[in-house]
Amino acid sequence: MPAQQAASGPADTQPGNTTTSKELDSISVIGRGETRQVQRITAKDMKTLPPGASPLKVLEKLPGVHFESADSYGNYEWSTRISLRGFNQTHLGFTLDDVPLGDMSYGNNNGLHISRALISENLGGAELASGIGALGTASTGNLGGTVQFHSSDPAPEYGVTVAQTIGSDSTYRTYGRLDTGDHHGFAMYLSAESASADKWKGDGKQKQFQFNGKAIYNFGDSKVGALFTTSKRNETDYQDLSWDMLKRLGWNWDNYAPDWQAAVDTAKTQCGAAYVYTCDDAYYAGRGLRNDSVASVFGDFALAEGVRLKATAYHHENRGQGHWFTPYQASFPGTPQETPISIRTTEYGINRSGLTANIEWTLGNNLLQAGVWGEDSKHTVQRNFYFISGPVDDSYFLHNPNIRKFYQRYNTRTRMFYLQDSITLLDGRMHVDVGVKSPHTTTTSTSVLGSYANGSLKAGKGVLPQLGFGYRFDDHNELFASYAQNIAAFQAGISGPLATTQVAFDTFGGKLKPEESSTLEAGYRHGDDLFEGSLALYTVKFKNRLLSIAQCTSGIQGCPSAYANVGTVNSRGAEATFILKPMQGLRWYSTLSYNKSTYADDYTDGATLVPVKGKTTVDSPRLLFSTELAWAMNDWDARLAGNYTGKRYYTYLNDNSVPGYWMFNASAGYDFGKTGFLQDFRVALNVTNLANRHYFGTIGSNGFAASDASGYFATMQAGAPRQAMLTATAKF
Repeated sequence: MPAQQAASGPADTQPGNTTTSKELDSISVIGRGETRQVQRITAKDMKTLPPGASPLKVLEKLPGVHFESADSYGNYEWSTRISLRGFNQTHLGFTLDDVPLGDMSYGNNNGLHISRALISENLGGAELASGIGALGTASTGNLGGTVQFHSSDPAPEYGVTVAQTIGSDSTYRTYGRLDTGDHHGFAMYLSAESASADKWKGDGKQKQFQFNGKAIYNFGDSKVGALFTTSKRNETDYQDLSWDMLKRLGWNWDNYAPDWQAAVDTAKTQCGAAYVYTCDDAYYAGRGLRNDSVASVFGDFALAEGVRLKATAYHHENRGQGHWFTPYQASFPGTPQETPISIRTTEYGINRSGLTANIEWTLGNNLLQAGVWGEDSKHTVQRNFYFISGPVDDSYFLHNPNIRKFYQRYNTRTRMFYLQDSITLLDGRMHVDVGVKSPHTTTTSTSVLGSYANGSLKAGKGVLPQLGFGYRFDDHNELFASYAQNIAAFQAGISGPLATTQVAFDTFGGKLKPEESSTLEAGYRHGDDLFEGSLALYTVKFKNRLLSIAQCTSGIQGCPSAYANVGTVNSRGAEATFILKPMQGLRWYSTLSYNKSTYADDYTDGATLVPVKGKTTVDSPRLLFSTELAWAMNDWDARLAGNYTGKRYYTYLNDNSVPGYWMFNASAGYDFGKTGFLQDFRVALNVTNLANRHYFGTIGSNGFAASDASGYFATMQAGAPRQAMLTATAKF
């Protein structure tokens, strides 16, 4: 991609702007002109991955990004993880067309996964800030960076696109899109996806149906538009593994389904009153169901010469259930129908609405910005048990539970305001960004049923500064440096500090401080027709780390666990990007990332000292390397990509880990052009895990432990083997 001229770049990509997918095609991949470390991808980068793959997966080639999943698409949400510079995704910010996606964690309380929010073919591009996000990003957790996704715009010409994918494990996926074309400034598209595939091991399917619609009306130098997306996802779980299970049972071990008797026999013999760890070797089955709808309206208005107003209003509704055929609660206990297995569910609901808006005023050498974000969110979570007398099809939402353990409601109110001045000096060679933001979030819990706490937690700061500096030596070389402070809101839901007993919260909740980070980074960029590259160095202090621990030795209702601040994490690292374009149609892209993230403080879990000071943070590989060779000539294109992920610890004491591994993916396609009545016809082949190697794609699926020297903790997921997908795309 041609490098953007630094002199014309900064004003087009300032924080708070709504960047369109068309603009992304002309923006520098390495972020030239930015005062922060910024990297970008476009829709073309998705070609390496099979259609339907999560846009998160394509980000793994960018510097500082660690992505992991147990499936080749990166869509299986129980296993999907992304981290930046050692910060996991609960400490990152994600948006789609300025609509906040929350932290995209499993059992989400404040958003949804990008793989559910947008069909992959409708991705226009993404901007990654792996340390300091844009000041106006709508996020309450972006301590370690942001990812801003952009949907594609409607095409200017009428057309119909249909794509069909078939492949390994009975993969069958159909995609269709209708573009109306431009009609006096109005254009729209409607698109849908239906996908189904068998699990690559064990029994069950992964299914998803999505709809995306987008409309834009351009008038003069302004525009208005709307985006509407829906998703229905039904995923069958893979069994979590431990090192002990791997040695005894092998890489292809999974849950018992469809063998009901094996699950019953295990429940009867291994899951009695005295715990036997082999009870958790496998269950009959598990499942995740998620239904989402997201709607937004947006506008970009030229109010006067040099003055623009941009605003987005949105609404999101979610309903979800996680199913587990558990051997720890019998169905119909004490009756002739007693069965040693029931279905335990965790049931989620989200109803949230919000508004983001910013005004920009170009005044001489200054680009002044002021922006606001407000959101009101309602989140519910409950834990239920449903009795069964035999194997049942649970691929639907269950109703009328036999046992309801708890039911909790959360209301979260978020308000944020920011100001920024971007100053251009020395005939455009120097850029200075000076800004502040003031976020305030209040989360209130109401316990409808059960023993969880009622209460409120507030996280806010009057002033959080962000400073940036950029100096361009000439048309090819520049320096940048940036500093920012950020604060995270307290999480709602069963992974948050209000998911404890009332006594524990009343005793310890008032002592909690919100997590904070301070980031300093600096770097150098070069760009010309042959070579683009960047080098960035950074240091980060992550304070007030929250962890659920036993807060006492005895006395408070059996000393329940509750969240506490357990100290600081220090991170230092370097990121290098190398893009070589030796000839037209050939590009070699590589990145190398080094990160050293360590705990700065020991902590006490009940009466036990956990000496983690100096230990490497969990799931934080020190070394990441990615490389991709892309070739396009006439009607052919091909890509070969490789990624190396270094050693990762899954215990805080670093007494157990998973080794580093290489992963290779490849793609090749041929465009037949106009064929008969078709305007265009293309065939593409994608192959993932080309070397067909065994590896752990995910660690921490069940969280992390202080210690697991014996290797019994089942918190890892095996990665998918080699898989191939063939896609035919026709345009009418």
